[in-house]
Amino acid sequence: MRALLLGLLFGLLASSAAAQPAQRWMTLPPTPTLPTPEKSGHAPVNGISIWYATFGSGPPVILLHGGLANSNYWGNQVPTLAKTHRVIVMDSRGHGRSTRDSQPYGYTLMASDVIGLMDYLAIPQAAIVGWSDGAIIGLSLAMSHPGRVSRLFAFAANSDPSGVKDVDKSPVFTEFIARGEKEYEALSSTPREYKKFVEEISTMWATQPHWTAADLGRIKVHTWIVDADHDEAIHRENTEFMARSIPDAGLLLQPEVSHFSMLQAPRQFTEDVLLFLERKWE
Repeated sequence: MRALLLGLLFGLLASSAAAQPAQRWMTLPPTPTLPTPEKSGHAPVNGISIWYATFGSGPPVILLHGGLANSNYWGNQVPTLAKTHRVIVMDSRGHGRSTRDSQPYGYTLMASDVIGLMDYLAIPQAAIVGWSDGAIIGLSLAMSHPGRVSRLFAFAANSDPSGVKDVDKSPVFTEFIARGEKEYEALSSTPREYKKFVEEISTMWATQPHWTAADLGRIKVHTWIVDADHDEAIHRENTEFMARSIPDAGLLLQPEVSHFSMLQAPRQFTEDVLLFLERKWE
C-alpha cells in the first residue's frame, strides 16, 4: 500500500510539473507583424537593395535586427516607439526582403549599409537600437561614424567570437533557426538559399568582430550595453567587459528573458528602450 501511495504521489508531482508553463526565457513567442508603415520600399545602397519602413515622427531611431531574422521581429516595439519618434526598420543585407551581392558578410560592410540608408532617407543622425548582430553593427557605427549616431542601445552583442556560447544544444535557438528558414523562404528573393545563407553568416560569427578594450574605449557615443539574464548565446563576462571598456556606458540586465527578450517580454523591452531614448545626459 505504501509503495502504491508513493507511486501515485510521484505521478501527481510529475504531472503537475509537466503542466507548469515553461519559464518565459525558454519560449520563442511568435514573430509579430509590423504595423502599416508611413513609407516603405527598397533603397539602392552599396550596390544592393535594402528594404526599409518608417513609422511616426520625431527624433529618428533605427532598429537593427539580429542575424537570420528580419525587421518583423520589432513588431511589438514599433507602435509604442512611433508615438514619440520617427522609427526606421531595415532588413540587413541578405536578410528578409533585402538583397545581397558576392561580398562576404561583415559588420563593417553592414554598418556602411545603415549609413547608406540614412543618406537615402536624408537622416543626418539617429539613435540606434540593435539586437545581437544589429547591436554589433551599432557598435561598429559608433566607432566608425560617431557623428551619425546620437546614442546606442546595444542588446545581446559580443565584442569577440569568444564571447558567444555554443547554442547547438539550446532548444530555443534551434527553434529560432528553423523558424528563420520559413521566414527566409517567405520573404527572400532567393528563397531556396537558406542553407547557404546560414553557412555564410556562421562564417562571419566565427571570425568577427575582434574588438579590444582599447577599440571599445574610443566610443564616445552615449551607450547602454544591455543583455538578458538568461541569454543562451552570450557570455555574461563579455557583456560586462564591453560595459567596462566603453567610457561612461550603462549596463542593464533584463530579468527572466533570453536572447529573444523583445519577443518574450515586449513591454519590458520597449520600456527599457524608451527609458534610454529619453535619458538626459549632463
